[in-house]
Amino acid sequence: MKQNKIFSLLGIAMRGRNLVSGEYQSLEAVRTGAAALMIVAQDASDNTKKLFSDKCSFYGVPIFRYGTKESLGRAIGKDMRSSVCVCDRGLAEAVISQLREESGAIEAETGMEEKEWRK
Repeated sequence: MKQNKIFSLLGIAMRGRNLVSGEYQSLEAVRTGAAALMIVAQDASDNTKKLFSDKCSFYGVPIFRYGTKESLGRAIGKDMRSSVCVCDRGLAEAVISQLREESGAIEAETGMEEKEWRK
């Protein structure tokens, strides 16, 4: 049930234009400071996982590994996506709380405290 809620929140973010997907757009959102949360598919390549982990760590964006490329894409009404980036802080907090309750989500270390990224 929680998995459906996480994907539902991602769908809401997409419909509200508060979510970007794909490698290039997600990296731009992180670089420009628009990103509030990064989710990378668990079946993404090791290079993709490392790239996003490094960028999110540098820019202080929370990052989680969750779902598959197919399930992330389906949640936002697109084809397969290896990464999605939530750009709204309120929605990001809601998704993060659901991800922390979910046993299948893996929170990547960003080297910063939760209070810091909420600024």
